Amino acid sequence: MKAVIQNEFGDASVLTYTDVAFPKIGKNEVLIKVAYTSVNYADIKKRRGNKGKGNFPLMLGLDVAGTIEEVSPKSNFSKGERVIAFPKDGAYAEYVVANEQLVFKIPDSLSFEQAASMPTVSILSYMVLYEIGQVQKPDTIVIHSAAGGVGSMLVQLAKLAGVQKIIGTVGNLDKENYVKTLGANVVCTYDTFVEEVLKETNNFGANIIFDSVAGEVTGKSLECLALYGTLVQIGNSSGKAGTFKTSDVHSSCRNIKGFSLGTTRKHYPERLAPVAEKVLELFVAKKVTLPVARVFNLSDIALAHKLVESRNYEGKVLIEV
Repeated sequence: MKAVIQNEFGDASVLTYTDVAFPKIGKNEVLIKVAYTSVNYADIKKRRGNKGKGNFPLMLGLDVAGTIEEVSPKSNFSKGERVIAFPKDGAYAEYVVANEQLVFKIPDSLSFEQAASMPTVSILSYMVLYEIGQVQKPDTIVIHSAAGGVGSMLVQLAKLAGVQKIIGTVGNLDKENYVKTLGANVVCTYDTFVEEVLKETNNFGANIIFDSVAGEVTGKSLECLALYGTLVQIGNSSGKAGTFKTSDVHSSCRNIKGFSLGTTRKHYPERLAPVAEKVLELFVAKKVTLPVARVFNLSDIALAHKLVESRNYEGKVLIEV
């Protein structure tokens, strides 16, 4: 079968479209014929070698939408069912294997393209908004990288939850209208968000800040986080770790929470099914959506990675297999 692998870390040129061995399923696993996968920023970091050592040949990709092709004995799934899934050994391939706990059925009314845009960013966003951030309607919240996949979903979910004030940050104000269309009240850049947040809150600061950027943005976020506020750390797309001091939190009664969907998939996969069900209901009811910036063929994966790295897009970048 066709797949994309890499044999070394590096730029997009290390991604190779080639033939690989057909995967085999084990106990409690299913084989999925992939219709679409997506490019997440975690793929970029892993390709570069920013996420630890690589076991080469390495296949990237976190999620897929497709059709069940083969099941193991006593499976809860049947051949031909439409699903989204988190495969166990990468997603950039015609066929992938996934543990049944990380496979979720989708209704016929949801297109594969829309379904493929949602697994990683939507499930992550729902969990950090409700379970980790525990947002309330009177809150003022800040969503960093608001035009990206996670940011786009967080803005919509927060708006749907009735959050009083949603402030989104972007690298370029060309994305301001897009983020406001999703539901943000205020959109600003990373250079100005501290002043904007303090102005919008009469110097009290934001109740919750969702930080997927880290680096300098983390320190700046603490400059405009309210007393008893929560900084939710969900990534470091800047490539740099954010830092803080214990004195930043104890006397102000603020707290910092971290969350990783990858860690949760590995250690507590059973937490995902209820969330996937809720998110799918929202998509089917068209209460939320994820704009697809562009769809590439699997053979053009390098071009897709370059687009994601450029950050010159809004929503999700998909791969048609």
